[in-house]
This record gives sequence, C-alpha cells and structure tokens, in this order.
Amino acid sequence: MATVESKHGTTTVSIVCKDAIIIAADKRASMGYLIANKETDKIFKISDQIAMTIAGSAGDGQMLAKYLKAEVDLYRLNINMEPSLDVASNLMQNILFQQGKSWAPYLVQLIIAGLDDKGNYAIYTLDPMGSSIKETRYYTTGSGSPMVFGLLEDSYRENMSEEEAVQLAVRGITSAVRRDMGSGEGIDVIIINKKGFRRLDKIPIDTVVKKK
Repeated sequence: MATVESKHGTTTVSIVCKDAIIIAADKRASMGYLIANKETDKIFKISDQIAMTIAGSAGDGQMLAKYLKAEVDLYRLNINMEPSLDVASNLMQNILFQQGKSWAPYLVQLIIAGLDDKGNYAIYTLDPMGSSIKETRYYTTGSGSPMVFGLLEDSYRENMSEEEAVQLAVRGITSAVRRDMGSGEGIDVIIINKKGFRRLDKIPIDTVVKKK
C-alpha cells in the first residue's frame, strides 16, 4: 500500500495593530519537493472576531478548524454570549492536549487571533501537545517563519495603522517566499476589526516578489 505524504510547507503571520489584527498566509501546499496545490486556504474564520491559521499537516489543520468552529458555535448557543479569543484558545488547547496524550498528536502549529476577553486584539500560538502562549504584538509560523521573525523584530511598532500592518504582513510573507521553497503562489490577508472579519482579494505573489 502506498503511503500518502502530508501536505506541508507554509508561512503565516499575525500582527496586532491599532484597533485591529491582521492575519496573512501564503497559498502553497507542498509534498516534499512537489507543489501539491497552489490555492490552499491556511486562514479559517472561527467567528466574526476570531481567525485561525494552520502550519504543518493540511489535513490535521483543516479538521481542527472545523472542530474549533463547531465548539465555538456550541459555546455561543449554550452560554448565550459571543466567545472571546481566550475561550477559543482554551477549547483548542483541550483538543490538542487530549490528542497529544495518545502519542498521535495533530502535526500542526496554530495561530488563533482575534478579540480577547478584555476587548484587546491578541494572538495565541499553540503547538501539537497543547501548549498555548499569548502574544500581544505579532507571531509567525511555518517553514518560512525564520525569515519573517527577523523582519518583524526590525519593523514592527506599537499602534501601527491597519494599512501599515497589512503592508508589513505582506512584506513578511514575501520575504519567506524568496527563500523558503515551501511557501509561495499568493498571499491571503484577513483584517479583523470592530466591523468584523474581512478577507482581502488574494495578492498574486509575482506582483510583490518582483518589487525592490
């Protein structure tokens, strides 16, 4: 029986800015040295104020997005209130931790970003064993993340505007695409603010990689 290799290779980034949060990811899914798909969604809407990104196994990440969306919807129905980012992170942490104890963890690194229970935009990063760490500025995951971290450390500043944060996120994904063979094809950008969840038109990678 032939084995199926998981699709992997990714760059995702989330940036907290003034009164909003920006989430971006590339569109390439790879299987070893093969580009398996050029239109892979790596950012998932969990609620109007929460999004999740996936890096690692595409299958594991897609199922976890469905699980979290269902758990958030059930929470809303049972508690009769909109779940915060902190609630969503705790729900996902429980899913990852229980699976991790079976020694067959989900092969993912996740970002869950949105509005927390204090009314601030923030980021949680989660690993396959259920570790959950809160970030208040930015974070990046995937095979291209080492290139992005350097850019963010150099260029991020507090209270950036939405436009500035979008530009920084796009620069981050672009820097990864130039050096990481697992990232490419295009850039998805999500803006979450008081108006809700908004997806920008996909940015073709050729239009930004060629810029100096």
